Amino acid sequence: MIGSIRETWFSNVKNDGLAGIVVALALIPEAIAFSIIAGVDPKVGLYASFCIAVVSAFAGGRPGMISAATGATALLMVTLVREHGLEYLLAATILTGVFQIIAGYLKLGELMRFVARPVVTGFVNALAILIFMAQLPELTGDNARPLVFALTAAGLGIIYLFPYIPVIGKSIPSPMVCIVVLTAASMIIGFDVRTVGDMGELPDSLPVFLIPDIPLNFETLAIIFPYALMVMLVGLLESMMTATIVDDLTDTPSDKNRECRGQGYSNIVAGFFGGMAGCAMIGQTVINTKSGGRTRLSTLIAGVGC
Repeated sequence: MIGSIRETWFSNVKNDGLAGIVVALALIPEAIAFSIIAGVDPKVGLYASFCIAVVSAFAGGRPGMISAATGATALLMVTLVREHGLEYLLAATILTGVFQIIAGYLKLGELMRFVARPVVTGFVNALAILIFMAQLPELTGDNARPLVFALTAAGLGIIYLFPYIPVIGKSIPSPMVCIVVLTAASMIIGFDVRTVGDMGELPDSLPVFLIPDIPLNFETLAIIFPYALMVMLVGLLESMMTATIVDDLTDTPSDKNRECRGQGYSNIVAGFFGGMAGCAMIGQTVINTKSGGRTRLSTLIAGVGC
């Protein structure tokens, strides 16, 4: 028992700590952006990312995988929020978690082994294209200024060249160096560029337990059921594919059925603490893995840091 805990939590403390910090810094703007997509206050996405990452660190089946609020689940909730409001979003998030727990106990996670490898490759490449396209507005239109391009080039240079520096290049994740150096430079020099704070107001308190203020009847169930079912399917598909990718990157196995249940527990907690539904994030997970994150500790640090 003690050996298992040490292996899944404390066998890679230094790298997990650094990787978790890198992911936390990247999670904050994404959580705000996904909240805006869903049409809710930025704190809803931040609370969700905190709850989902922390719970999945303990309950998930893939150590080192990052789960939080995602764009895929946010897009599915847009109509629900617009027509019925935040309380129904929270209720749908809780129901999504219940469905995912049921899927885990039905061992639906094992179906992932039947997905063809080209499907996983296509999924990863498509996501990379979508992430690139999502960043284009920051480089075009009113934001297309020499300073923005200079900072972008500097960031890419640090990320790709820093690992070649002797001694420290391999011991500190280059994305973290990039964020810290450019943020410090921006604060000291006073660069006139958009910041994370410009995307939405950040919460100044921890989430608190609440029960969605909705009628508990079949009419409410009829409203949230289709949304919860769609989010459950999309969330589990993305989570299982992400787990498979990390399995390949680290050459280690994972418990897909436990991951289904872990996603369910995470979403239930998120719903009761004012957060939206989420799932595994392949981009942040790959950042975590490439930065040296391997155990549950990196996921926990990412969630707490967010």
